[in-house]
Amino acid sequence: MASRLHELRTARLLLRRWRASDREDFAALNADPEVMRYFPSTMDREASDALVDRIEQHFDTEGWGFWALEVRSTGQFIGFTGLNSVPDDLPVDGDVEVGWRLAAQAWHQGYATEAAHAAVLAGFTQLGLSEIVSFTALANAPSRAVMRRIGMSEEREFDHPRIPPGHELRRHVLYRRRPDPAVP
Repeated sequence: MASRLHELRTARLLLRRWRASDREDFAALNADPEVMRYFPSTMDREASDALVDRIEQHFDTEGWGFWALEVRSTGQFIGFTGLNSVPDDLPVDGDVEVGWRLAAQAWHQGYATEAAHAAVLAGFTQLGLSEIVSFTALANAPSRAVMRRIGMSEEREFDHPRIPPGHELRRHVLYRRRPDPAVP
């Protein structure tokens, strides 16, 4: 996968590399308990900035990653959507995941589905991926709905090794999609 995908466009969205000006809004998003309700905890500014640094490092290494998500008509940063290498410590067979995290004010407008669909298609058509996975806490019905809308199929449940036993978010579900030449 030598391709470099620094930017994607949809009808309403720009998926792009991160800017320094995104960090403050991203930190606010990561500190919002509602946005982070399906994660073990919120993130402080330092942890949020470290995540952006890891995302940008992935772009530098792989040429693609979790893009900053911007509404084209306003230029407003609303979160991220994109592709990421699946961490080695997860019991998930699949090399690349699609994921997203949007600010609460961007929910219920179809942005996650629109951006995730674009990321998946780019993964298949421009990066030549043979499959893409996604996973979330079993209780995360909104993200599971996005996974289904972008053509992913539920495969199996697993316990997330970074979440302690007994924690309500430990149980996760894995979705997978392979390219279908008949369906764009």
